[in-house]
Amino acid sequence: RQLVSSVAKSIVRMAVGKNKRISKGKKGGKKKIVDPFSKKDWYDVKAPSMFAVRNVGKTLVTRTQGTKIASEGLKGRVFEVSLADLQKNEEDAYRKMRLRVEDVQGRNCLTNFWGMDFTTDKLRSMVRKWQTLIEAHVDVKTTDGFTLRMFCIAFTKKRQGQIKRTAYAQSSQIRAIRKKMVEIMAREASSCDLKDLVAKFIPEAIGKDIEKACQGIYPLQNVAIRKVKVLKSPKFDLTKLMEVHGDYSED
Repeated sequence: RQLVSSVAKSIVRMAVGKNKRISKGKKGGKKKIVDPFSKKDWYDVKAPSMFAVRNVGKTLVTRTQGTKIASEGLKGRVFEVSLADLQKNEEDAYRKMRLRVEDVQGRNCLTNFWGMDFTTDKLRSMVRKWQTLIEAHVDVKTTDGFTLRMFCIAFTKKRQGQIKRTAYAQSSQIRAIRKKMVEIMAREASSCDLKDLVAKFIPEAIGKDIEKACQGIYPLQNVAIRKVKVLKSPKFDLTKLMEVHGDYSED
């Protein structure tokens, strides 16, 4: 009997020891749910003065808290905006502009040009059979110290009154056209600053120059600067950024 009662006691002790958590509530109690948006602020994104529409949109950032400063979280953000929205011209819808936040003043984020690209559907629609696609790229430095990589695309077209179905260029002609492309892109970009260069990209002035220059080698169509990447930018200079933005406060 003594043995049975000691075994029973030990079983009870084990059971009590095992289920310590039964009597207590949930660990740490219920966490208070805080809406993360209550700690955030909206900032206006401003485009440079070379575009017709200066208000790009708004962006969210967590409010300054301790060593985490809100403006530091905004600097370096890149926004991709359709050129149609920036120029109020639907014909430019296939071009995307990349704008990077350089400085924050009050509730305004001042951006600068950070690249350009074509939409995928536009590029696909340009590529067709019975013609030659010619591409070239070049690294150039603007007068204000930006290093850019520019990509050009062009397609051959039939000569006037041509009966032959195809319009293929010979490899020597392709090389000559590519050389001209690189030459014109380097000349146009290295002779001006970034602001003036973007002003050339908007109406596709460089593409028209290339088309004209290559007319004697082989007739071209759909000549365009399809992509621009900013590889290196100079040290941040507020006065230069303010030149690019002009008086943004009035918008």
